[in-house]
Amino acid sequence: MTTPTGPGDDRLDPSLSAIMSERHQLINLGYRLLGSLAEAEDVVQETYARWYAMSPQQRAGIASPGGWLTTVASRLCLDLLGSARARRERYVGPWIPEPLPGGTEWISGAGGDSTADPADRVTLDESVNMAFLVVLESMTPAQRVTFILHDVFRYSFAEVAEIVGRSPAACRQLASSARRRVRASGSHVTPAAQRADIVRRFKQAWEAKDIEALIGLLAPDATATGDGGGIVPASLHPVQGAEQVACFFAERARAVPEVTVLECTVNGRPGLMARLEDVTVSVLAFDVAGDRIMRIWAVLNPDKLRPWRAD
Repeated sequence: MTTPTGPGDDRLDPSLSAIMSERHQLINLGYRLLGSLAEAEDVVQETYARWYAMSPQQRAGIASPGGWLTTVASRLCLDLLGSARARRERYVGPWIPEPLPGGTEWISGAGGDSTADPADRVTLDESVNMAFLVVLESMTPAQRVTFILHDVFRYSFAEVAEIVGRSPAACRQLASSARRRVRASGSHVTPAAQRADIVRRFKQAWEAKDIEALIGLLAPDATATGDGGGIVPASLHPVQGAEQVACFFAERARAVPEVTVLECTVNGRPGLMARLEDVTVSVLAFDVAGDRIMRIWAVLNPDKLRPWRAD
């Protein structure tokens, strides 16, 4: 991305500060649309490159720079989602969205900063948890873009129609079908403190290799899905059933006893990360219903753990 540099830049481009302030919003949008922080960052960089490729006169003629940036980023994401389907068909094993570290420390019970900019809080709300992102993966590109723009970012159907190249009525139908998918997924509402307690007890049972305790924390039809991307060993198919999941995790603990498991926030919810020799080798997200774990997603692909490896 090319941006003006040197003394007097703000005078040469008075809109620079306003334009750059859209970055967080665009990253948040791109991550929801793509399920990948790395790809979202690439989209935002390309969006800004296109902005600065225009002449100053062309930029001055845009009534809403923020709207222009959102439109371009959304269209880039729509194109990427189309090609992503083909790429994920060739992906080794299940594909899980890239997990995000959380800025809220749930272990200590501290809440988020209510004075923070909404764009900085957006990754902590319900629309970015792992269960929600997994449902988004089942949608068509047009469904996903329409649903996120309208239901999450509150764009009107007329505005969404211009972005996705459909009629407002068609976009309304896309959003409606997307909502049905979300409802059919059986998303679970469990108090944060209860989720944290269940995940903590899972960690303790896992470290103790206590199969009975693990089974007691898992729903009878619990599933565990691992994403190694063909780079590191991981099950090529989800592990299903409480006993099978419990035995799988107990066996992993025995196989790699030197791993340290830490509590953390994953996409705004209680999760765990496994570290080996001070390197994060796995991040686990959980879907909890009441006092049972329904689903576990374990990301082991090192390409998806880049945000977790920074010191």
